[in-house]
Amino acid sequence: MRSLLFIPADSEKKLAKGLASGADCLILDLEDSVAPEAKQKARELAHGFLASALREPLRPRLYVRVNGLKSGLTEADLAAVMQEPPDGILLPKSINGASLQHLGALLAVKEAKQDLADGTTKIMAIVTETPAAIFNLGSYAGASQRLEGLTWGAEDLAAALGAETNRGADRAYTFPYVMARSLTLFAAASAGVLPIDAVHGNFRDLARLRLECEEAKRDGFAGKMAIHPAQIAIINEIFSPSQESIAKARAIVAAFEAEPHAGVISFEGEMLDVPHLTKARRLLASVQKH
Repeated sequence: MRSLLFIPADSEKKLAKGLASGADCLILDLEDSVAPEAKQKARELAHGFLASALREPLRPRLYVRVNGLKSGLTEADLAAVMQEPPDGILLPKSINGASLQHLGALLAVKEAKQDLADGTTKIMAIVTETPAAIFNLGSYAGASQRLEGLTWGAEDLAAALGAETNRGADRAYTFPYVMARSLTLFAAASAGVLPIDAVHGNFRDLARLRLECEEAKRDGFAGKMAIHPAQIAIINEIFSPSQESIAKARAIVAAFEAEPHAGVISFEGEMLDVPHLTKARRLLASVQKH
């Protein structure tokens, strides 16, 4: 998944536009973008949207961001949306691997009622929204077979820290948030799941969005969250492998296959070993998914 677009679930207009956005994944939001008095309306609209969209032959993946486990609202969210089960649930304010297990237990009950196999509904988690969560990022590896990706967020963390801002004069994240981003990348790699970069909140600043996408791809992120359809084209462009990189990856795989007993091979003047082969195979696997 290259692009994951948040859509406030209480907006019929925005939900309708989501399917035409070009995003690889739509995240129907029941949490931060929905006012308390609109939660029930959002649940009902999300349920209706899922009932229709899940039957589309060509559709993006469909996730729902529920309210956090400590909110007292999670079960009501799941009761509504699991009537037409989405592809996955995005868990905000996740504290540790046990948070995934808690959510997984709730999902297992809902899946049983729908005659779905245990584990059908996947999970992504936002893992940096509280200071305590930062110290638990190593706990996600092996925590749940449902886990599909980890992402991070800077706004709730900044509020929890009492920060004046989370960006410097150059519009780049300041050190605490760069650290949270990096630790999320390490946590996702350790867990063997997709690392997804955080949203860029200023949807009009497409130049900064492009730079953040380029930096994220360079560092190893697989995709980026979005809050506006105008961001999707840039995200998809940056996180789509170039034809040159695809051709090189195929050539690296072929070179290793030609020398199946070699741990190191010579390729275009470089010495390549197993990590280079792993990277090439991962790139080719991502192309097949698109």
